[in-house]
Amino acid sequence: MENRLGWDEYFIKMAFLVAERSTCLRRHVGAIIVKENRVISTGYNGAGSGIEDCRVIGCIRDELKIESGKNQEICRAIHAEQNAIIHAALQGGNISGSTLYCTHSPCIICAKMIVNAKIKRVVCCHTYSEEAFINILKEAQIKFETIKEPNLNISKKI
Repeated sequence: MENRLGWDEYFIKMAFLVAERSTCLRRHVGAIIVKENRVISTGYNGAGSGIEDCRVIGCIRDELKIESGKNQEICRAIHAEQNAIIHAALQGGNISGSTLYCTHSPCIICAKMIVNAKIKRVVCCHTYSEEAFINILKEAQIKFETIKEPNLNISKKI
């Protein structure tokens, strides 16, 4: 009997696939919001709808030599977690009590949105050096877990 992906590995692997849609020149991030093992919403980091993205106009953060995690308000991109929450709202999806799977840990702004969206669990593979988000999630009693990056190859039987 062959091994089957567990739920966490399955959904985090999907988050990496979603990240492939990113328009950010620095880092591709993907997020999936899941409730009762069903995908409610997805999001990736990139410029807002109808706005030129960094692939077209260049990265202002690189031009100004702004390091990761600093002066986020200058960036044109909406974070993957933010896009997943926004898209769920636009579709009328109830994400209260859900799990957010993300390729990377949230920034403090995303952590605050996760709290107010009533998401109860966050799972990611990569963490940033800036960890202020952890205290926000902890105080809100949101479970935060890091898991090993899955094998990103797709195995198939035809």
